[in-house]
Amino acid sequence: MTVTDIRIPDAIKPVDGRFGSGPSKVRPEGVEALSAVSRTFMGTSHRQATVKDHVARLRRGLGEFFSMPDGYEVILSNGGTSAFWEVATFGLVREKAQFAEFGEFGAKFVQAVTDAPFLAEPTVHRAPGGQAAYLTAEAGVDVYATVQNETSTGVAVPVRRVEGADRGALLLTDATSGGGSLDVDVRETDVYYLAPQKALGSDGGIWLALMSPAAIERAFEIKATKRYIPQFLDLVTAIEQSRLEQTYNTPALATVFLAAEQVDWMNAQGGLSWAVKRSAESAAAIYGWADRSSFAEPFVTDPALRSAAVATIDFAEGIDAAQIAKVLRANDVVDTEPYRKLGRNQLRVALYPTVDPSDVTALTTCIDYVVERLS
Repeated sequence: MTVTDIRIPDAIKPVDGRFGSGPSKVRPEGVEALSAVSRTFMGTSHRQATVKDHVARLRRGLGEFFSMPDGYEVILSNGGTSAFWEVATFGLVREKAQFAEFGEFGAKFVQAVTDAPFLAEPTVHRAPGGQAAYLTAEAGVDVYATVQNETSTGVAVPVRRVEGADRGALLLTDATSGGGSLDVDVRETDVYYLAPQKALGSDGGIWLALMSPAAIERAFEIKATKRYIPQFLDLVTAIEQSRLEQTYNTPALATVFLAAEQVDWMNAQGGLSWAVKRSAESAAAIYGWADRSSFAEPFVTDPALRSAAVATIDFAEGIDAAQIAKVLRANDVVDTEPYRKLGRNQLRVALYPTVDPSDVTALTTCIDYVVERLS
């Protein structure tokens, strides 16, 4: 029997079979809302109220969702998280940074700072995939950076300031895939940055950051030193434009609108506490199934580190996860493939608030069904 011959009964399939870790599931209601305003919103100037009102809606909604502390601001600009790593390299690291690296995405920020000729060699605490690395106080470090949720491995860590850090040192938290699914007290960090194509259930193309007064002050301080900063990566420009409810260049309008719709929806359900609970229910469903399974197990062995945003599940020798993913995809259950560079015999499943926990349970039933027929 080939993978294309296996048909999963409709009765056991998820209602919505999208489990991508990013781009993630976009709620049909959001797309319908975008369609309803498309003639007055899409293809219009981003410097006019038609668009600026939705940028303001998104910024206001995120502030409410994360219970943003007084003085913090929601800043956004174009380019996604990859661009933000460069933005932070030019505009937030004064001289020396320290990183906690435990996956592919944390490593990319490390590389950006390492390659910058105007910065000192960073200190990097590393841990292998499936484990976590942690920051430690170090004299002379003016920026600490870590990942809340490592998208490539499914490891999540709490957001906490570095005890004993030099006065004025900033903490930057990569919440690209954790923001919106994992609990956080934003006061514990200076920059909490995320992407719209994960828990925010939108498309890609912009970055978003909740920034403390200290982080904003640092950006202006560095700008005043006359350090060369490419205009597209200028954090001060992003701050000033965000205060005007716009971006320096034309943003992806659909992305802004869909993200605003998603944030409004999550706030209406109960905000961050609701979203965290919903993601936790999905996590309990898939990790509980894996713990009971005779052929699958969570890749992250420490339960305290298992992400409630992205789950990675290893399969026993003789069970081909790639084949399982192919069968699932042929049956409209999609984007369960593992992160390509991790190179493991596993599946990766998004647990964002857009994903219904009952669909995660249905996914595990489908996997059991497929494995039985592939054996």
